[in-house]
Amino acid sequence: MTFSELNINNELIEKLSKINIVEPTAVQKKIIPLINEDKNLMFQSETGTGKTYAYLLPLISKLLREDANGKEIKILIIAPTYELASQIKIQIQAVSNIKSVLCIGGSPITRQIEMLKEKPRIVIGGAARILELIHLKKIKTNSVETLVLDEADRLLSVELRSETEKLLERLPRSVQLIGNSATVSETTKKILQKAREDVSKNDEDVQGNEPNQKVQKSIEFVSLPMENVLQKRITHWAIYSEKRSKIDTLRSFIHAENPEKLIVFTCKADQVSIITNKLRYKKIECEGLSRNTEKKERKIIIDRFKSGKIKVLITTDLTSRGIDIPDVSHVVQLDLPESEDFFIHRAGRTARAGKMGINCVIGDEVELRRYAALEKKLKLTVYPKEIRGGKIDAPKME
Repeated sequence: MTFSELNINNELIEKLSKINIVEPTAVQKKIIPLINEDKNLMFQSETGTGKTYAYLLPLISKLLREDANGKEIKILIIAPTYELASQIKIQIQAVSNIKSVLCIGGSPITRQIEMLKEKPRIVIGGAARILELIHLKKIKTNSVETLVLDEADRLLSVELRSETEKLLERLPRSVQLIGNSATVSETTKKILQKAREDVSKNDEDVQGNEPNQKVQKSIEFVSLPMENVLQKRITHWAIYSEKRSKIDTLRSFIHAENPEKLIVFTCKADQVSIITNKLRYKKIECEGLSRNTEKKERKIIIDRFKSGKIKVLITTDLTSRGIDIPDVSHVVQLDLPESEDFFIHRAGRTARAGKMGINCVIGDEVELRRYAALEKKLKLTVYPKEIRGGKIDAPKME
């Protein structure tokens, strides 16, 4: 099946070919027809399988086909992090000239209000900032036809659920709801289904709800067959290290592997600067990224990493979801996250677009025991490794 057969606009197809995307992925073949049918859906597909273009291409094609010169906001895309929202905007710009605006917390709202005056068709951002702009009447929701929750599982987690649910309440009930994630919990399914089934008690408070307006109450849940990226395209390693020696072990790992691009994950934001500074002291060029990093600086760091100007990025789980950085050859987890979903998302930063990659956990005795349990649960094969003589090898048999 081709993009043309999926009813994707020819202009988009030509621009896709310029960025070496010539054939739709499995998730795109499955999801694009459903979106073209105006269905509400939540779809699950592994990391690196092309989820973003699975919803962007049909939605942009519809805009070009039905309302190419319009001046109203038609599509809202909500993302849990600045990095993911920014990446979605870049992916829109890669295939279309349709005006889009990024509205995210932590950046000046006055600048975003000015950009909204330019009549964008697509607005991308965080739920809290979008809600703020709606309350200020800078975003009118009566024209919105589609709401996308990118990384819906994260958007409906305990930390972000309140704002996301409030946003769902503020939109016309007829809006097409599209969610996606690499992992989908039962909680996410229940919240989205309830959002479609609930009839607002105060219709007059919800912009765009007309008495006779057709409301689609059902939501279709689609889970793509596993491509087993985690099992087939990612090689999993385990390296033992006591907690106090982990940064030294990481440094030895970098010298031994000389990765094309490496993302190092840690659970603690305050550890990012410590790891970064110690590696720099040892003449390893790297950058650190956490919630404490200013938005402008975060963009500069991501751009430097994407371009290959730096090869090592130290970060928290802020960067574990949805970020598509080409040619990440290695992922190192300096601790094991409590949630297996975060483990999956971290590992999924490598082996993207059909490539192979290495995911290594550098852990102490307790963490490696947990890793062994995770290995069994996720049906992985984890290879124990040691660093000796400047090389990474299997442990010596005693």
